[in-house]
Amino acid sequence: MLSAHSCPMGRLGAKDTGGMSVYILELARELGKRGHLVDIYTRLHDPSDGQIIEVGENVRLIHLRAGEDGEIHKLAVYPHLPGFACHLEDFRKDSGIRYDLIHSHYWLSAWAGRFLQVWWDVPHLTMFHTVGAIKNAIGIGEEEPELRIKTERCIIENSQRIIVATEREKGDLVRHCGASPDGISVIPCGVNTELFQPVDREVARRELGFAGDEKHVLFVGRIEPLKGVDRLLRAMTRLNDPKVRLWIIGGDERSRQEGERLQNLSVGLNIQEQVNFLGLVRQSELPQFYSAADVCVIPSHYESFGLVVLESLACGTPVVAADVGGARSIIRQGKTGYVVSGNAPYLLAPKIERILSRRQPNAESINSMRASIARYSWSNIATAMVAEYRAVIEAYSAQHAGVVSSRT
Repeated sequence: MLSAHSCPMGRLGAKDTGGMSVYILELARELGKRGHLVDIYTRLHDPSDGQIIEVGENVRLIHLRAGEDGEIHKLAVYPHLPGFACHLEDFRKDSGIRYDLIHSHYWLSAWAGRFLQVWWDVPHLTMFHTVGAIKNAIGIGEEEPELRIKTERCIIENSQRIIVATEREKGDLVRHCGASPDGISVIPCGVNTELFQPVDREVARRELGFAGDEKHVLFVGRIEPLKGVDRLLRAMTRLNDPKVRLWIIGGDERSRQEGERLQNLSVGLNIQEQVNFLGLVRQSELPQFYSAADVCVIPSHYESFGLVVLESLACGTPVVAADVGGARSIIRQGKTGYVVSGNAPYLLAPKIERILSRRQPNAESINSMRASIARYSWSNIATAMVAEYRAVIEAYSAQHAGVVSSRT
């Protein structure tokens, strides 16, 4: 697996570390449990990190140099990708490893994967997680450069398989990037149901300092314009209950400008006393926040899938989401939450208020919400992915006389 620009062990909620990192680690660990050997290659961000870190049974995270040490803009990684691929090849040769398959994540990783696919004569699967042409079509936030658009088209043409998380994303790749639908497979993302499970609400609220007589709305994600947090802030002004608090999890120093914009907006809307910007929170602590909240809101303009929906429901907390990513296929309208046609404040607010007006969920309703996402366990997702891997390897071997080797 390749995750060139973003270390999967980075701090979740930071500018370049989000659902993709969760996806890579969870899938790799589930594959490792089944006896598959998985190496995840990433750029060395911190020189104090060891080159090889065991992150699960049969799973290693391997750091390689790509440009200067420390955090750099992800586009600055691009010219170093050939060198990254060369360092990877040197490591592979020195270790005596032969790989069956390359699974790259994001367009930068996929570009490095192209070199390896040619050198090794093995199939290359790509998962973009977000697509530049789609982001530009939405027109929110920074415009993606033409370099990314052209590179993604080239990757689509040369990868043996594109993996997407939703049928919507498949359609977007066909429409915006000229991809052939025959070369795209849909496999959803998963959720760690052992980590994300209900915590007693009153206990969670007491430990987090949530007032018991207030209603609590939660946002979890990176702090960037595409996430639509400003829409959620404006929706807060449309709620009739003044005892509603909004808790915003996510953001780091590199997203400081957007964080300040949102804080200033909350002051301008005169809701600053109701809004709490918590910054980064460890993933292990998220179940407590989900369980303490009355509702989790996803006001995004764009999501390739939206892991937060699964995480919240796994903890028994209903969700209000814009119609992005996999929200419509996951949320049971009126039962486990609501999907609205857009993220306009006047659309979000009534659904948030409807959930806030409900009685506190009991054990039966919490278990029902949790059961509604059972099919998204990482065990099920890994089963589908292994079947895809095998099919691609067999098809590639039939077309190329490649040698099936020992390490995935």
